[in-house]
Amino acid sequence: MNDLSVLLYFIMFAVVVGMTFAFMYSMMKSTLREFDKPRLTRNVHPEMEDVKSGETLLVFSTEEEDDDDDGDVIIVRK
Repeated sequence: MNDLSVLLYFIMFAVVVGMTFAFMYSMMKSTLREFDKPRLTRNVHPEMEDVKSGETLLVFSTEEEDDDDDGDVIIVRK
């Protein structure tokens, strides 16, 4: 290898390293910008959107239980 090919190799290597750090910087900047935005928190399952708070739901359980509440579940949303 002559000196010109070694110089060309190191120049291309420096370009790749510089582009890598620029990409990492821009990705971290956009990631931190996403963390600064307020997040919409919806803890309601999509199938439960139409169920109002306080409604009684029918629940199927394969285990036999000896309690008096007939297996009904009451939904309470906060």
